[in-house]
Amino acid sequence: MTYGIVLTYTVAPRWLALSRDERNAMRAAHLEPVFAAFADRVRARFFDAEAFSGRCSDFVVLETEDLGAYYFLVEALRDTPVIAEGYLTFGEIFVGVEDGFEAYEAYERTLAGGTGR
Repeated sequence: MTYGIVLTYTVAPRWLALSRDERNAMRAAHLEPVFAAFADRVRARFFDAEAFSGRCSDFVVLETEDLGAYYFLVEALRDTPVIAEGYLTFGEIFVGVEDGFEAYEAYERTLAGGTGR
């Protein structure tokens, strides 16, 4: 099964107080290596939201077949100074299964011996 995960987050004022060069350096030093380490198991797309939502400043859409890899990615991110030192906080997390109803229907067919219900 393929899982889709929307992980919302908000950057703190202290992050915004950094120069863009400082932010880019922190992102390159701390965040990009974590995503790279899991890139073969967790795909990520990043979105800015601050102009459209007051609930979060950004969100990332993750796709994986391995929820354990997703969990380890989040734990590794939490260990970075970007999160551990309060530059960024996670918000809401939404998880869904891509075409889950189809997988369930296929499962039901196997239980019913291929006849369906």
